[in-house]
Amino acid sequence: MDAGFQDNKVPHKPKIFNNCKSFIEGWYWVIPCNDLGIGEVKPITLLGRKLVIYRGQDKQVVICDAYCPHMGAHLGEGTVEGNELRCALHHWKFNAIGVCVEIPCLEQPLPLKLKTWPTVEKYGLIWIWTGETPQQPLPFVPELEFQEYESFLGSQLVMNCHPHIMMLSAIDTQYFQRVPALDIGFEKQELNPNAIIFSKYRRQNHDLLIKKIFRPLYKNPIYSLCYWYGSTFTLTVGTDLRRCYFMFAARLNEKEQVEIQTIFLTKKRKGFSGWLSTRFMLWLSNSVMQELLNKDVKVLQNMQFNLKTPIKVDQSIMQLINHVERQKPLTWKTWLLARSPDTEIKENQTKWRDELTND
Repeated sequence: MDAGFQDNKVPHKPKIFNNCKSFIEGWYWVIPCNDLGIGEVKPITLLGRKLVIYRGQDKQVVICDAYCPHMGAHLGEGTVEGNELRCALHHWKFNAIGVCVEIPCLEQPLPLKLKTWPTVEKYGLIWIWTGETPQQPLPFVPELEFQEYESFLGSQLVMNCHPHIMMLSAIDTQYFQRVPALDIGFEKQELNPNAIIFSKYRRQNHDLLIKKIFRPLYKNPIYSLCYWYGSTFTLTVGTDLRRCYFMFAARLNEKEQVEIQTIFLTKKRKGFSGWLSTRFMLWLSNSVMQELLNKDVKVLQNMQFNLKTPIKVDQSIMQLINHVERQKPLTWKTWLLARSPDTEIKENQTKWRDELTND
């Protein structure tokens, strides 16, 4: 019985999930691509770390640490020369991989290297990998991985909660059970160590006989989410004939709020009819997104998450927490490993329970 299950306490306090002092190594959105022109340099602060972003004459984006390794001048005050960045104080110059290539008062530059970070431009956004070398791909919609598609930036919004809490409502089984017409439960699949998918096909109980007969013809789930790096997630909803695709790129700011950039995606269609169909799907996607965001926003922004009494219907939430806890944690502001390898949680140690029962 669920009442008996409530006596089983959570085995340990999460070290990453809903923790504002750490985040998962991965890809995070920075700014829209159109916000950075050729030859432009801007200061940014991301996940507590001060950085500088610029675009060279080759149109490539470079993100580096904000302070010059000589005396600590802020490179956001510098200038872009070709594909290189020159410090405003003593005019030291660094190339796109951070190597010092010129010191005006010396014949040869010193063997110095400014820290730079991997960057990618996609979906109309500039993204940064918060580690040395990207270990996994940029977030994508699994269903569109091998198809041609178009993407369009939606609105930005801020919520007074952690990104992890913002994501929970989309897989909260109890939330969906408030709607009598729905019978929601999720199938879990781990796409890779940094991405987990929760999918729901059509109702398996109480369906009409005709629906049960034709269900095998439906190739795709009616509702599917893919969470990446405990922050960004994609959402797919609809039947095989009408599918809506969204991406919610999320990050935590210094005020402990989640900043969200919404992205709409749609399959690429040819001709004028394809153009009309694309615009219709974008309109439909925007309507669905607004409905999703407007529900329970106030509740999420005022809650203090503390899952002390998980029950069977919380299984998908526990699975997401367990998935997040197994990833590589970095410390806010320093971007250093949050705990040493000697103290990292191993898979055979106590962890969040993935499978729940009523016994």
